Amino acid sequence: MLSALIWIPILGAIIIGLLPRKANPNSFRLGAIIAIALSLGWTIVIVTQFDITNPSLQLTESLPWIDSIGLRYQLGVDGLSLPLLALNSLLTWIAIYSSDKSVSRPRFYYILLLLLNTGVVGAFLADNLLLFFLFYELELIPLYLLIAIWGGEKRAYAATKFLIYTAISGILILAAFLGLTWLSGSTNFDYQPLLSQALPVGQQLILLGAIIIGFGIKIPLVPFHTWLPDAHVEASTPVSVLLAGVLLKLGTYGILRFGLGLFPEAWTVLAPILANWAVVSVLYGAFTAIAQTDMKKMVAYSSIAHMGYVLLAAASATSLSLLAAVFQMVSHGLISALLFLLVGVVYQKTGTRNLDTLRGLLNPERGLPLIGSLMVLGVMASSGIPGMVGFISEFLVFRGSFAMFPTQTLLCMIGTGLTAVYFLLLVNRVFFGRLSTPALNLPPVSWFDRTPAMILAAAIVIFGLQPAWMLRWSEVTLLQRFGTESSVPKLSATTIIPTPTAIVSRHSTLNEYQR
Repeated sequence: MLSALIWIPILGAIIIGLLPRKANPNSFRLGAIIAIALSLGWTIVIVTQFDITNPSLQLTESLPWIDSIGLRYQLGVDGLSLPLLALNSLLTWIAIYSSDKSVSRPRFYYILLLLLNTGVVGAFLADNLLLFFLFYELELIPLYLLIAIWGGEKRAYAATKFLIYTAISGILILAAFLGLTWLSGSTNFDYQPLLSQALPVGQQLILLGAIIIGFGIKIPLVPFHTWLPDAHVEASTPVSVLLAGVLLKLGTYGILRFGLGLFPEAWTVLAPILANWAVVSVLYGAFTAIAQTDMKKMVAYSSIAHMGYVLLAAASATSLSLLAAVFQMVSHGLISALLFLLVGVVYQKTGTRNLDTLRGLLNPERGLPLIGSLMVLGVMASSGIPGMVGFISEFLVFRGSFAMFPTQTLLCMIGTGLTAVYFLLLVNRVFFGRLSTPALNLPPVSWFDRTPAMILAAAIVIFGLQPAWMLRWSEVTLLQRFGTESSVPKLSATTIIPTPTAIVSRHSTLNEYQR
């Protein structure tokens, strides 16, 4: 069942490649939509087959490949990877659906999008360290080409910078995997959480450091973040949706799966450093976003800040904070995808993203009232307004992390306030006031442009009101494989709005777990 998620997009890419070059461009797009719709449907089938009471990898597959070097085709899905798989399928469908119908070289374009989906799915499913690395590097090639060919004016610079940074990330991760396997005396590269226990703490710290920096480049964390704003600004809107919504999650997923999962002993030593690092990323990303005048660059820096919340939750390593980390990954994926979609529509209709130029787009008669309304909803969700998915994810991050790192948690909470500041600047400048010259006589926004944003907005509200619909898939896995049963609450009303007694009891339990 899991291999189908990998091979459906590949078969779709092959079929598109076999179509005549002079075929109707819409046929390439239709083929990609059908392929990714099948993949999305198959993801739903996998969700129905997933047992939420089983913390282990499920629907596993194992085939020999190159046994001489320890490489096996091993796949599995658990509560950590399942929500990200669903997010990837949804956002890939949205990216393909929202792509410009008149895109140049459409056959090659849609083939790359499908191969990008394959690489991400394979990375989330891989249960072999080398297999994960192969898929992790596979997604690098189509993403580089998507930026370099269909990007903006400085696309060559942005794509090359992305390639260099991500290549360094892959080198560090591969070095850590090789070191772990050879130093532990393992005969293969299967994912084995107990491998590191045979190593001295010093060696564990070196290997864990390589993994953290490698995936930190992908997240990205400050100071390894400089490739991200350039890539976002130059990338087309669908590529930005995938980059922020899915590809950054490979970094946070890798830190949880291969950092905390493989080196729990060394993780406790580095946890205070990681919490402080999270504070730096959150505050730097937020303050830098305030200074931006390009809407797309502002949203890009907000991603750096919000990825810092995931690192804070991972550093705390309580079951509640780890559950919050997964929820924050999905939450940010939905919100950032919505924001980049809306910025793309504004740029398409007005020809600019400059905050100093645009005014009055919320005008109900001659502006973009629906796009403006959805933008207001998106920035409210990103700012953590109650009733939306961003509030639940950030609240759980702060609640799960406070007992372990109270000072760092309070500093990261400042980042939430700063999020409201820079997004208020964006909404106030662009959507309120008198219509500016670029906003005069705008063409209407078709349902084609509205539909993807409305789907994401609905998901943001639904999971904001019913977070347990998402949390239940990850709770048992994170409880029994990455945390301890005593440190995670049951999903009830007191999880979201705790009573004072529940807070005191929970903090006492967390303090015992920390000791």
